[in-house]
Amino acid sequence: MSPSEPFLDTATLDLPVRGFLHRPDVPNGDSLILTHGAGSNSRTPLLVALADAFCASGFTVLRCDLPFRQSRPTGPPPRGSAERDQAGLRAAVASLSREATGRIFLGGHSYGGRQASLLAASDPDLVAALLLLSFPLHPPQRPEELRSKHFPGLNTPALFVHGTRDGFGTIDEMESALRLIPARTQLLPIDSAGHELLGLRNRRELPQLVVSAFLSFVA
Repeated sequence: MSPSEPFLDTATLDLPVRGFLHRPDVPNGDSLILTHGAGSNSRTPLLVALADAFCASGFTVLRCDLPFRQSRPTGPPPRGSAERDQAGLRAAVASLSREATGRIFLGGHSYGGRQASLLAASDPDLVAALLLLSFPLHPPQRPEELRSKHFPGLNTPALFVHGTRDGFGTIDEMESALRLIPARTQLLPIDSAGHELLGLRNRRELPQLVVSAFLSFVA
């Protein structure tokens, strides 16, 4: 496990960047922002495990709480919070750009990944690539309510990591949706994983699997 330190940047007063920063012993120059889903925060085991693994590979990693989570410790994001959460991610990118000199990548789990992709669709030059974990393609058992309307406007390369038992979208549905994206994409299926991705059976190998796939994707 890599050491992390509490991180707080109040340069944007109405949108503070709060979370934990992992600094690698041997930096590769690249940085990664990771954020959480609707029901969790930056301390969720998936983000901690991935931050440790990416840091061990030389990345400076920021695990950050979205603005809605900074405002309310528990519960889902309130209606209408998406725009502010995207602005919070933009502030995190600006904050991390003051910490590192190389490429900046943006990643998120579920709701956090969706907000990252919406932000990138509106600003394709903001980050070098996306890492989208368990993208919530549609609500469980409501496949007609697709959340891929912005995909045709997504021009940032994106690696999608998705469990084969994810109720928010099957692998076939994800493959079909990714064909809408003009940017380069890759889908990494995680066998037998649900929406949470990280479980007792794969907690040892999953983080390194994701790191290896992402390193190849952005090489």
